[in-house]
Amino acid sequence: MQGSTNFIIADNQYLTHIGMRSIVKNTIHGVHIKDSFSKKELVSLMQAEDRGVVIIDYTNMDFTGIDNFLILHKRFPDYCWVLCSAELSDDFVRRTGIEENIGVVFKDCESGEIVKALEAAAYGGRYLCQQAAAQISSEQGRKGIEDVLTPTEIEILKLVARGKSAKEIAAERVSSTHTIITHKKNIFRKLGVNNVYEATKYALRAGLLEMMEYYI
Repeated sequence: MQGSTNFIIADNQYLTHIGMRSIVKNTIHGVHIKDSFSKKELVSLMQAEDRGVVIIDYTNMDFTGIDNFLILHKRFPDYCWVLCSAELSDDFVRRTGIEENIGVVFKDCESGEIVKALEAAAYGGRYLCQQAAAQISSEQGRKGIEDVLTPTEIEILKLVARGKSAKEIAAERVSSTHTIITHKKNIFRKLGVNNVYEATKYALRAGLLEMMEYYI
């Protein structure tokens, strides 16, 4: 999506709409801004346009949970999202922050970061504010993973998430390719994932690698 001019502000607070409208108009030229005060209104507005940008305070909208939000996100793949809330949980930021078209800022961020998020979304990208990036890469995500995987499996998952092939991992760990493939199968089974992409998303949510490592 390039140069989108269709913006939807989704928040149930009227003052937020006024403030965000002002920021959008001063940041992106030639925009068309629409307002949504509920999930139902948001879906209706998104159905009316093929693509655009949604600026949303998830905590102020009537979603039943993160999975409910992600279903809507997948339903409209040509929309870019800017999550703008006062506070979001570490798990929520990790699960949404690994999506290529979901940016995250907080309402107490400096204006420069909010502007960067809007500009990135307008051209099909996304921006993570410093606080969100820190939440995604924090060590808190490691809690519990040691109860699921062995230390060896955790190290192999890290390498898999960095894009290493079974042959490359075997060479690095001075092991056989067959052994590494067996480890990968066990890791996928234990995590309930089906492929490298899903395993990588799990590793990111668990804080096993930095976002920068993922995009290199």
